[in-house]
This record gives sequence, structure tokens and C-alpha cells, in this order.
Amino acid sequence: MPNRPLAELEAMVGDARVTVEAFRIEPGKVEEFARAITAADPVFRDGSVAADRDYDRVPAPLTYTQVGRFPRYTPADVDGKGFDLGFKPEYVLHGEQAYEYERPIYVGDVLEGTTTLVDVFQREGGRAGTMTFAVLETEYRTPDGDLVLTDRSTAIETEGAVDNGDESGDGSSSNASTEPDGGTANPEPAAPTATVDEFDRVRTVDGLEPGAAGPTVVVPNLERQQFVKYAGASGDFNPIHYDEPYATAAGNESVFGQGMFTAGVTSRVVANWFELRDVTSFGVRFQSRVFPDETIVASGEVAEIDPDAGTVETALEARTTDGETLLTGTATAALE
Repeated sequence: MPNRPLAELEAMVGDARVTVEAFRIEPGKVEEFARAITAADPVFRDGSVAADRDYDRVPAPLTYTQVGRFPRYTPADVDGKGFDLGFKPEYVLHGEQAYEYERPIYVGDVLEGTTTLVDVFQREGGRAGTMTFAVLETEYRTPDGDLVLTDRSTAIETEGAVDNGDESGDGSSSNASTEPDGGTANPEPAAPTATVDEFDRVRTVDGLEPGAAGPTVVVPNLERQQFVKYAGASGDFNPIHYDEPYATAAGNESVFGQGMFTAGVTSRVVANWFELRDVTSFGVRFQSRVFPDETIVASGEVAEIDPDAGTVETALEARTTDGETLLTGTATAALE
């Protein structure tokens, strides 16, 4: 349970504050973040490749705003997400994460993020006990006030550590990924990962059909080092992802990967399927945690097509080769 009464948290709903300032999108950091989510696409590091694909500048990966959590971008009077929710960090799960894009983020952008606490509520979560949910929405704008993207994050505090199979009370597994603040499983062996050069990105709805498969991304035999690399790239330094004694003391079997690491890997499916400038939304719901030595298999398929609007909605999934669903998600692209 939070250290603050629910009534106090509910009274904060609607409050907004600047939580990210002078967030400069730097080329080296974009490349580092791309490598941390295992994205080898040269568009994230080579201006000539970006130009060949009709980008004015090098774009950043779809989940790059996680980098805004670094202290150098945080106002002096802001801690974490900007709201003192009284959540215990070792029992905080990342339930959902969603983005709406006006355009890609580009190297050279300088952004400011304003976060609003849009909802707080509690539900019973079975063995996870009473679960407290906090929904935070952050708008990122340029110095001229132009909206670039909006991200929405749901943090969940449980009454203790959770195990695979616990129910969260909202229809999803309580094994959502631990963060600092806040499909049908398929056990078949994973296919080799395709290289970026093998993809012809979809630019039109012509020929698309519901159920058509998108690219598959495989990250085999995860090592703890990859969780550390993601921490350094994203600013998510919760020790539960790299400090074994800390993780086990909190009731976990071992360290485990950040949910946003798995989300970043899954975003590669979208980025390999469509050009980033065509992607208007990307969102995931976390289901389970990924542990060292496991393999992530991320995939997608066409869910719905609107030929008049030229839009395609996709369904996404990331799982292990043992058949454990790590997350499910959606993405939308506006095509010709």
C-alpha cells in the first residue's frame, strides 16, 4: 500500500508540472539507445541513410523519451515523475505504456515535458494484494510550443513481490515490469532474426489484409549485461534489474529485464514494418517479466485496415520461446 492515503492521491488528480526540461536529442545518445534495444538500423546513427529515406535528420527510436528521466533533464524541484505518490520502488510495476506521435523525434530537437496525473485508483489483485494504479500523461513540446508526442504511463504498486501467474485485478498479469516510479502463446522455436536491409517498409494500404504478418524480431539468450546497457541508455537505474541481492531480497527469483527494454525490442517490429514518420501510435500492456538466459520473440500482424483513411492498425506480441507472453500491444500507421 502507498505511504499516502488514497484520498490524498485522488486530490492530486489533474495536477500538472514540468518534469522534463532542456531535453536535447543528441546523436550519440540516440545511437546508444538504439543499440541498447538491439536495433541495428543505421537510420538511427547515419545521416546519409536518414536522408536516403527522406528524413530531414536522424530520427530517434519510438520509445526514446525514456531518456528524459536522466537527472540532467529533471527540474531541481522534481523527483521522479514529479508526483510524490508514496509508492515503494521495489513493489512498483509498469502496467502499460502508450505513445501518440505528431511526428518523429529528431536529433537536434530540444523538448520540454509537462506531466499530468490523470487518474489514481485501487483494485484487488489476488496474491498481489491491493493494487494502487497511477496514470501519468506527459506532453513533449518544442520551445515554440509545438506538440511532438504524448506518452501515457500506468504505474502499479502492489503489496509485495509478484510471481508468474498472479492476477492484477484488471485482466492482465501482475507480472508487469518493475520501473523506477513509477495473444496466444506459441512455444515453437524462434526463427533467426532478419537483418534491417531485408525489409521493404510498407508505405501504402494496398495489398494489406487483416492477419498478414509483419516482421519478427528475436533477441536470444539474454544476458544481465543487456539490462545494464539499457539502464545506462535509458536512465532506468532501479537496482532490481541488475543487483541480484536487491532483487531477491524483494522476493524475486533473480534480476529481470526492464519492461521498457522489452517494449523497445517490440518497437523494432513497428520500425522495421513502417517508416517512423508514418507511425501515429504505439502502446503496450506488460504481462510478464523476462529473465536472464531467456529469448524474446516479438511479432505483429495486421488487425484492421481503413482504406479510405489510409490507416492500418496492428496487433503486437512479445513472448519467450517457452511460450510466456511478456507483453501485448498495438501500433497504428497512417499510410498512403
